[in-house]
Amino acid sequence: MEPKVKSAPMKVIIVGGVAGGASCAARLRRLDEKAEILMVERGPYVSYANCGLPYYIGGSIENESSLLVATEQMFRSVFAIDCRTNCEAIGISAEKKTIELKNHLTGEVTTEKYDKLVLSPGAAPIRPPLPGIDIPGIFSVRTVPDARNIREWLDRNMLNTGMNEYGGTNIIAKPKNAVVVGGGFIGLEMVENLVHRGLTVTLIEKLNQVMPPLDLEMARIAKQYMEKHGVKVELNDGVAGFRQAKEGTLEVLTESGKVYPAEVVILAIGVKPETALAKMAGLEIGKRGGIRVDEQMRTSHTDIFAVGDAVEVKDFVTGEWNLIPLAGPANRQGRIVADVLCGRNSRYRGTQGTSICKLFDAAIAQTGVSEKTLKGLGERDYEKIYTYPNSHAGYYPGAKMLIIKTLFRKSDGKLLGAQVLGEDGVPKRIDSFSMAIQMGCTIYDLEESELCYAPPYGSAKDPVNFAGMVAGNVLHGDMPICHWDSIENSFLLDVRNPQELEVESVKGSVNIPLPQLRSRLGELPRDREIHVFCRSAQRSYYATRILLQNGFKARNISGGMLSRSHSAVGPVAVASLMTTQDKK
Repeated sequence: MEPKVKSAPMKVIIVGGVAGGASCAARLRRLDEKAEILMVERGPYVSYANCGLPYYIGGSIENESSLLVATEQMFRSVFAIDCRTNCEAIGISAEKKTIELKNHLTGEVTTEKYDKLVLSPGAAPIRPPLPGIDIPGIFSVRTVPDARNIREWLDRNMLNTGMNEYGGTNIIAKPKNAVVVGGGFIGLEMVENLVHRGLTVTLIEKLNQVMPPLDLEMARIAKQYMEKHGVKVELNDGVAGFRQAKEGTLEVLTESGKVYPAEVVILAIGVKPETALAKMAGLEIGKRGGIRVDEQMRTSHTDIFAVGDAVEVKDFVTGEWNLIPLAGPANRQGRIVADVLCGRNSRYRGTQGTSICKLFDAAIAQTGVSEKTLKGLGERDYEKIYTYPNSHAGYYPGAKMLIIKTLFRKSDGKLLGAQVLGEDGVPKRIDSFSMAIQMGCTIYDLEESELCYAPPYGSAKDPVNFAGMVAGNVLHGDMPICHWDSIENSFLLDVRNPQELEVESVKGSVNIPLPQLRSRLGELPRDREIHVFCRSAQRSYYATRILLQNGFKARNISGGMLSRSHSAVGPVAVASLMTTQDKK
């Protein structure tokens, strides 16, 4: 009997050494001690926390080394992985299964063969070819060197004098004004951290809202909250160019003709997938511009996989292809590829877009699908509710109002999405909603969820339970609802106390305080639908139950005056929502 010939170890080359690539490399080694693994990263660092870059710039993270989750030497010594930094993949032949690598320190170009190739190139910051965009002082935020350059620029009190190529002098006083272009995650995080550095900050956003993943009425709260903290927010205006001003300062020019002075400008316009290598290899690119992969992160070529910000993913709720550049999904995708390479049947479920952004003392979080996405898909089988519970028991000091929007199917109650804003308790609630969506839960499951309770942390009816109970009342028919943008010429019944109307009232509404309602039913019409409201929709829920059981047609306006304050029909001042305890 002939002896068995041992097969050569599998050789895997991983392009990109940050979230997805590093996660894949480390897990692959844990699963296969014999595999030959080569990981290349064109930058000087691997496995760094790019999500922490704004906080390093702002000073919350003091040492640059804290951003380095793992090092090149660690991958070599602990995982026995051939890890090469400052090494860029510049060419791929899918047919020959080879890749060309360039060492940026020596200029040497080498060719490596692979059995399996994993692409994790990430996404590059959008830097449009605007006039003056290369003037010193204009930065993007993607890598540790980017953050270092911005921090050094802010730390510098004075540069040498002399004329520069733009006709100005090189005298730059300590920065006082900053402009952030783009109101997404990085933009808002940079706004906060620049304010912490003592700068006066202007945020310019071309869209009609900040935080595009949020629905517009929720984004209005975030905008007003920033303005409360001294940030000037300019919406519906794009940047047209930049120019050098006196004494080395910058001027940011907008499409509307406005001019904003600045000593530093941060470009946070967004990112686009790095697909040059994929195109070189002839891989399929999706309609959204990312690399198309299947559930096992395999590209259109059987021996090439792709993970992270460069790939298109299936939206977990809608099943639509999307680009969602988040570190958590990238890490999970890297692990899945390692599993698949080792013969395991791991599959990626899709991305929910679960995310959170710190904004001064508050947090802005969302998971699942937004209402505007549902509308864009032509979806009609959904309902929404607004709730404003306390973050923990109201009798325990420090309770803050949470602002929660919950989306669910009308037909079966399946939870579709949630958005949570507030100064306390936001992460706990968004994670609960996220897990519920992941498990295919309904709003009835939210009602029954057993969540931890102690006065400093929650309530006996947690805000997540409360959202489920309110939604359950809607679907059971116990509380028909409507919204401020659809009341038209209906009969409006305000059941607040008279003194509350002195603060704010709704024109054309009839006021009957809740304690008087049963004795004054004769004042209400029976031939018209009555839309009832109070401050937060709790008393108006009680009123709606009274009316329905007395033969009236009635609906509760979801969220009451609080939802009106940040709806399209409401007043402008909404910043106090995230700082006011909810007193019903």
